[in-house]
Amino acid sequence: MATEDAPGDTPKRKVTITAIAQEAGVSVPTVSRVVNGRSDVSAATRARVEELLRRHGYRRRPQAPGERASLLDLVFNDLDSPWAVEIIRGVEEVAHASGVGTVVSAIHNRAGSARQWMQNLRARASDGVILVTSVLEPGLHEELHRLGVPLVVVDPAGSPAFEVPTVGATNWAGGMAATEHLISLGHRRIGLIAGPPRLLCSRARLDGYRAALEAAGLPYDEKYVVPGDFHHASGFSGCNALLDLAEPPTALFASSDQMALGAIEALRRRGLRVPEDMSVVGFDDLPEVRWSSPPLTTVRQPLAEMGKAAARTVLRLAHGEEIDSPRVELATELVVRASTAPVEGTAAL
Repeated sequence: MATEDAPGDTPKRKVTITAIAQEAGVSVPTVSRVVNGRSDVSAATRARVEELLRRHGYRRRPQAPGERASLLDLVFNDLDSPWAVEIIRGVEEVAHASGVGTVVSAIHNRAGSARQWMQNLRARASDGVILVTSVLEPGLHEELHRLGVPLVVVDPAGSPAFEVPTVGATNWAGGMAATEHLISLGHRRIGLIAGPPRLLCSRARLDGYRAALEAAGLPYDEKYVVPGDFHHASGFSGCNALLDLAEPPTALFASSDQMALGAIEALRRRGLRVPEDMSVVGFDDLPEVRWSSPPLTTVRQPLAEMGKAAARTVLRLAHGEEIDSPRVELATELVVRASTAPVEGTAAL
């Protein structure tokens, strides 16, 4: 928005909200909040922005009927998992309490889809972006920075830029706890269906599994580790691959609940029982697994809380406030149910 010059005045240089934001060291949405008289900006930030608005002679325009509300963009690779629903639930709870709308997108890793999303984001002038297990192209990250739109990443796919805040869970500790639980039941041949290796959370769960074996004096054997993608089908095929070994494992740690349920189906189709023939542990504690048959032992990942933490962080950044830490890790917890049992009760496969 440009300043207006009084008749006879020397014309002033045009000033934009973006220029004010850059000079104030805050985001464009923060300046917009001050311009529109919103209360959700810290007093110090408001004073700094208002001083710059006065200095540059910026004139507020009246708000037009139907003008947009504040928005957060929540971006996934895919939306085909109850895991995503839990993240959405947490983000939406915080956004709703703050009077902010939520736009949910899936970019599907298709060529051009991320750039199309960026075009849509510019059009709706989002106040912040929460990116979930996705890789944002460097050019798009730079564009967000140029627009002054804050970004928070949940479960980063790789190492994010240092200045980008992240929210995750204690995946290494969770992988170790799942494996230690099976070792404590007497299992010595423990299989792992791993997650996608491009994700930091997958690698951390694998490292936790390996650390637990080594701490117990058990060898790490690569033949007991099979790849997966967090979905049911890869759990099904991964479990079948492990069952085809000359010495199959007596217990299985799947790096997601969906893969654990796929593994249980593979065992059922072979006439094998859980936990009598094989103990199974998952990871996530999705709502459905307490109703599986048998109810699934799993590592609870606080997915909704991760969504809440990401939403609180991005809103604080959008308001021009400082955040406590750029790296947030929420604790995981082992939840023991009926899908695991002592090895003495496990039949020979």
